[in-house]
Amino acid sequence: MTVIDVHAHIYPEKIASKAVDAIGSFYSTSMYGKGTSEHLLSSMENSPITNFVVHSVATNAHSVESINDFIASECAQHPEFTGFMAMHQDYADPEKEIERAVELGLKGMKIHPDTQEVNLDDPRLMKVYEMIQGRLPIIIHMGDYRHDFSHPRRLKNVLHAFPDLVVDAAHFGGWSMPEVAYDLLGEERCFIDMSSSMFWLGKRRTKELCKLYGTDRVLFGSDFPMWDPVSEYNAFTSIDFSDNELEDMLWHNAERFLGSAVNG
Repeated sequence: MTVIDVHAHIYPEKIASKAVDAIGSFYSTSMYGKGTSEHLLSSMENSPITNFVVHSVATNAHSVESINDFIASECAQHPEFTGFMAMHQDYADPEKEIERAVELGLKGMKIHPDTQEVNLDDPRLMKVYEMIQGRLPIIIHMGDYRHDFSHPRRLKNVLHAFPDLVVDAAHFGGWSMPEVAYDLLGEERCFIDMSSSMFWLGKRRTKELCKLYGTDRVLFGSDFPMWDPVSEYNAFTSIDFSDNELEDMLWHNAERFLGSAVNG
């Protein structure tokens, strides 16, 4: 069976250590991974994981193009990777960069409103959503209690404004506010990934949320390098889901989110 981890961050070797340290500092936690492609790929050895959706976050407008070049280059070298482009709210010509990213072979977009310090329904991003709706899926980091940038109510605004936008509301729609997220997004048209959530929720609540949202909407993700993809896979699959439910959450839902088949 194909197993797709839809939420993995990678960085160039020369800055990976600095990037991982910055993430650990932002969340006041220790990090599992080195943040490199090599370390991510090593997690596939002797594990059922076959594919990763890889991305990075542009914390300023100047880094957008170099990140997209890097992700595209890694995907060209590693067929196990499906690359998502970066975007920043202050990037001067997002439409031009979206076209270039598509030409590079990137298949979607990733934004992180909290580290980018922007409301996810900011007018600058609303213009970007309009450009990619019906064309590229987007992963949006969601729900940090310390900030209002990624509050689920803001995603609700976006989904209503752009009905053709394909969204993964990461971390059960709000890593630190999963119940609030469900109240706001439970009936909305979006995918939900479960990355960086099980440590907080535990198995019972994780199962409950998957069932509440519907196992036809939930995506498996590890949030590497914060967590070990194999450990996250083992913990998730140890929950007593049916084989069909697991096959959806580990594989088929990701293909529907991406809009294309993935070869494991």
